[in-house]
Amino acid sequence: MTREQDIKNAVEVLRKGGVILYPTDTVWGIGCDATNAEAVSRVYAIKQRDDSKALICLVDSDARMQRYVRQVPDVAWQLIDSLKDSDAKPTTIILDGAVNLAPNLIAEDGSIALRITNESFSHELCYRFQKALVSTSANISGEPAAQNFQDIDPRLLEQVDYVCWSRRQEHKPHQPSSIIRLRMDGEVTVIRK
Repeated sequence: MTREQDIKNAVEVLRKGGVILYPTDTVWGIGCDATNAEAVSRVYAIKQRDDSKALICLVDSDARMQRYVRQVPDVAWQLIDSLKDSDAKPTTIILDGAVNLAPNLIAEDGSIALRITNESFSHELCYRFQKALVSTSANISGEPAAQNFQDIDPRLLEQVDYVCWSRRQEHKPHQPSSIIRLRMDGEVTVIRK
């Protein structure tokens, strides 16, 4: 299967409210339409995760990121610019004032965790989908994240609607993203290095 067809298939499933497994700029992820509350609920159920724990969303650009928060603080733009270097570690930014997303995806304090992906497959997938994409590690809650396709628990493979073919043969270490909390007043907190 070509990468193009793989992305097309995944987008079709996402648009119908389905859940996919896909390679990201970090570990393999479980994904769905971040604006679809029913799909988000399925992701929590598949992961056996308490829905009070927020999930990360991937987007393809800073322009798309702006659709999901009321206002992006200046310090975030500086950080985003610094992350455009291809050698930069993938970094998730938690921002206040989440909007236009499934309510069960937004944290109790109204924040959302967003990451602009520069990795070619997940970037193209987000671009073609034209919406934020849930991106939570492909694992049952409490178990190690799936760094590569062969690390994915078979129970997850059975519960999703589509498993991407791209990068299945990869065998290399991948790490979760750094997570930084940025508040409107400029306060910066590193959650995970």
